[in-house]
Amino acid sequence: MGAFYLPLPDGTFRSTPHTVGPWGPDSQHLGPPSALLARSLLAVRPSLSRVTFEVLGPVPVADLAVSTSVERPGRSVELLSASLSHNGKVALTARAWHIVGSDTTAVAGGAGPALAPPSSAVPMEIPEHWGGGYLAAVEWLSVSGGIFTPGDARVWARPRVAVVEGFETSPLERLFAVVDSASGVSSRVDIRTWYAINTDLTVHLHRRPTGEWIGMDARTAIGPDGVGVATSVVHDVEGPVGTSAQALFVRER
Repeated sequence: MGAFYLPLPDGTFRSTPHTVGPWGPDSQHLGPPSALLARSLLAVRPSLSRVTFEVLGPVPVADLAVSTSVERPGRSVELLSASLSHNGKVALTARAWHIVGSDTTAVAGGAGPALAPPSSAVPMEIPEHWGGGYLAAVEWLSVSGGIFTPGDARVWARPRVAVVEGFETSPLERLFAVVDSASGVSSRVDIRTWYAINTDLTVHLHRRPTGEWIGMDARTAIGPDGVGVATSVVHDVEGPVGTSAQALFVRER
């Protein structure tokens, strides 16, 4: 089966080739490290209502240290934080709000329609020279659009490997392993000739996902001054679970 990371005796995590992104063999796609930080936050509190990741630099394919803390404790809401570092240099941070649960079944609603199910989708085409590492570690299905099809996209994704070897991957960890890809599948530019790199990722969740598949109804807008925004409605097979947003650095190569 494999995993994105191997746990080491000193509490750090060894990155495997499954984490490698499409830009080069030494840096990771942001999906696996986002899932690793989300896993650490979920170990502190069992649910997260909002998580914001700040990308401080490339995440190397190397041994990584994770730290977590509770910044603002409380009875109803709490603010958590986590960071991912290599040799003392922080590459990725996360801050998350945990809201203590209550029964709101009587007023639940307003999330919007469900995405067409995975059974109605087709395998998403990925060029052979981009087919290794992270992209091969995830199963991709297209309802419409996808990588190298510029414009809006509706896709399903399911990691083929665990986040951490020897540990079961939760639906929330699966979500964070793939949701950063919303900007890639809905890119409006040819990423072979343009950079469209996100500086951050924010995910809001109104309910916990279930099952193995995570869907993204994604779109990207690019302004005239080198800045873009990618957004998506995030789904499981039962319907929407939340939204994501990413700021984009856009430049011609």
